[in-house]
Amino acid sequence: MAQAEASTGPEHALAVSDAYADTLRTEVQELWRNVISHRAPQALPLLDSSDGSLPQGKDQASYLQALNIWFQLLKIVEENAAMRARREAETKDGADAVSGSFARALADAADVSRSEFDDAAQRLSVGPTLTAHPTEAKRVTVLEIHRRIYRGLVKLETRRWTPRERRDLMRDLESEIDLLWLTGELRLQRPTPEDEIEWGLQFFRDALFDAVPELYHRFHDAAQSRFGIGGNTSPCVHFHSWIGGDRDGNPNVTTQTTRAALERNRATILARYVSELTDAARHISVSTAIAGLPSETLEVLAKIIDAAPPADSPLHPNPGEHFRQALSAIARRIKATQSGGAGTYRQVRDFIQDLRRIEDGLVAIGAARLAARHIQPIRWQAEVFGFRTVTLDVRQNSSVTTRVIAEIWALTETPPEYGTPEWSARLRQDLGSADLRWVDHDKLGDEAREMMALLTLMRQASLGGDPQAMGPFILSMTRSCDDLLGVYLLARYAGFGAEKLDLAVVPLFETIDDLRAAPQILDQLLKVPLARRSLVGRDNQIEVMLGYSDSNKDGGFICSTWELEKAQRNITRSLKAHDCRPVFFHGRGGSVSRGGAPTERAIAAQPHGTVHGKLRTTEQGEVVSSKFANRGTAQHELELLASSVLARSLSKDTPENRPDYHDALEALSGMSQTAYSTLLHQPGFVSYFQYASPVEELAMLKMGSRPARRFGAESLDDLRAIPWVFAWSQNRHLITGWYGFGSAITSFRRFRKEEGDVLLRAMFAQSPLFRLIVDEVEKSLFHTDMDVAARYAQLLADTDIRDNIFGMIQREYEASCQCLRTITGSGQIGARFPMMSSRFSRVRGELDRVHDMQIALLKDSRSKTDGPGSVPLMQSMNCVAAALGWTG
Repeated sequence: MAQAEASTGPEHALAVSDAYADTLRTEVQELWRNVISHRAPQALPLLDSSDGSLPQGKDQASYLQALNIWFQLLKIVEENAAMRARREAETKDGADAVSGSFARALADAADVSRSEFDDAAQRLSVGPTLTAHPTEAKRVTVLEIHRRIYRGLVKLETRRWTPRERRDLMRDLESEIDLLWLTGELRLQRPTPEDEIEWGLQFFRDALFDAVPELYHRFHDAAQSRFGIGGNTSPCVHFHSWIGGDRDGNPNVTTQTTRAALERNRATILARYVSELTDAARHISVSTAIAGLPSETLEVLAKIIDAAPPADSPLHPNPGEHFRQALSAIARRIKATQSGGAGTYRQVRDFIQDLRRIEDGLVAIGAARLAARHIQPIRWQAEVFGFRTVTLDVRQNSSVTTRVIAEIWALTETPPEYGTPEWSARLRQDLGSADLRWVDHDKLGDEAREMMALLTLMRQASLGGDPQAMGPFILSMTRSCDDLLGVYLLARYAGFGAEKLDLAVVPLFETIDDLRAAPQILDQLLKVPLARRSLVGRDNQIEVMLGYSDSNKDGGFICSTWELEKAQRNITRSLKAHDCRPVFFHGRGGSVSRGGAPTERAIAAQPHGTVHGKLRTTEQGEVVSSKFANRGTAQHELELLASSVLARSLSKDTPENRPDYHDALEALSGMSQTAYSTLLHQPGFVSYFQYASPVEELAMLKMGSRPARRFGAESLDDLRAIPWVFAWSQNRHLITGWYGFGSAITSFRRFRKEEGDVLLRAMFAQSPLFRLIVDEVEKSLFHTDMDVAARYAQLLADTDIRDNIFGMIQREYEASCQCLRTITGSGQIGARFPMMSSRFSRVRGELDRVHDMQIALLKDSRSKTDGPGSVPLMQSMNCVAAALGWTG
């Protein structure tokens, strides 16, 4: 992926002012050097050295700490410069000049009518889903310091400062960099699920609560500019989270954790409402004696005031200022909602209705701008965040639900074997039974009791003041229709009813085989009456999740990308036969290997007819902090996502059906999978991976509460996709982003001759999907370094295995580079992406030295049989991740 490019869109549209960015980098570097000279003066000569010598002993830790801070500061500078460039572009040429903006999307849709826009806007729904996947190497405390540094750089943009004031601002920045040094970037303890819950909520407190109203303002401004009136339609952004609900392979997430997440999510947004309502009441000092409020407005405000708990003071506060009294009354009701006391809001819709009444009252006296400034943002927040902040999803593995069903059945008789016709028949018989046998939870084992307690909590949450507080049950590793029916049966055992279950079950198709089987699985599911009644929601839409990282690990990048494309088309066709259509939930990560790609282009490359204004995506680990740590960047990222889906929904272009393109991609997919699978099944491949990468040492980083393996096994099959990708990036092989491309293209050209070359170039020019594949492969190859990879390969003592595996990778790398040049016509890998190349050139030299240090540290660590993990080794892994811009 190239994370920064994924967040900024096409390079020509956001060309950062080189002069500004260069000046800022120079100033920040001087501050950084000042800190190093004070805290670790011995590190400066090492940082300035170009002779290739490696720090030794105690100097290693200070050198790596200094370098890691510098890599992070570079990213903060780039984020600030990119934000400034967007503002300058909008100032100079208007909002429609900014790529990824609503204004740009509507300007490009020149043939769209107002009614067509209104219809698309009403259907628009994007769902960023925050996850605590352990790909974030930075602590929350460090992220907060980074945010203060970013805000300090924003302050510097103002030209009104005197030399003395600017000097003080620079000193403040230096003190924050110094605090980074004194804090340290390493976690000393593995975070708990509760720590991760607070980590996720911090992004809402710092940025997302503020970004949403700004997003809505930009949407209305764009609509008004394009159609002359803004209307009441707004972009629908619905935040989800897995943090505290994702128990797939994580024994540390329990029902108690999920309950705590629901409570913390609720408390966070309610505290925000109290603060904003109090602030609004302080500002809206409208006197009834002067404004002359209509009797209808006075009556409405009186009802709002009377519904609230009494104020602490017996005297009526703010006499004659009825709007202020009403806002204070709403704040008291929210406080009551926090504590569960008298006067609570029973439903979030009642809170939204009160806010609308105050808006309408202000508009009635000609104070619409006051309403827009102080009330409308709170109401928009309430519509997005409710009484929940996020909708908390639950994820569990199908192997767990299967075991629980077998245990429940075993209470009365020997259960049939999973996967047999007898198992399927028993599932359907019990699902259709009007009098399902009651289960004594006390007779169940720990795993089954935990599952039943979770489903009971989900049922209770659906009946609370915000029904959207709890989201769907996402079933990972969905292998069959029986897996999904099993969740419905467990829900019945938990008391969800018999006719229609108020539980959304979302299949997650992850492996290549499961993606291929998905259409048939869904077809079978919809033929089961209870499942259909429960599954089909409003507008006959069914949510389906697609796994990018596991399918990549299973089949390689090219095969995974094509199978995901086919799965979407085939699922859409299968559901259409049942008068339904899918809403796809894309389980993407930050790297190419985990689905990372520029947002606009990734959405534009989705199969025709699969995006109907609704889209969900996961935002994982370091991607969350790169997108949502600061308000301006968060607003841009949300607008980029929503506007891209809107643009796709408004597009009237019907792509030409090109069976020859599909046939070519099918052939390339199969050949690339064969090459990838051949590598993974080479004798000694597991040993090569374990020794030639720091995969076994990654657990030392304590990045997340979840184990690196799903169920404690020690094979590639059970190794999570995150450490799989992380390890291949640390040793600069990066095979998860390109391996198999060279073999596939070479074979294709050999069989198709000149006709094949013509077809490949046509696909590169005309097929958004193939262009995306080629571009992302090139970015991965650009960051791959065979010289560095060869040095890691030397960590494996078995020369036969080493020479065979590394030789295959080396040959595939060379073939892939050659094939890229043939297709793109570019002589140098990475030359088509100058921003990416320029960014990486600033860290490449230092990164090479870090790799050499890491290799030496791995040798030293592996030579010891006991003792604590090496701090410099952990620092080296952080440095590599910071320089590349992603982990897993």
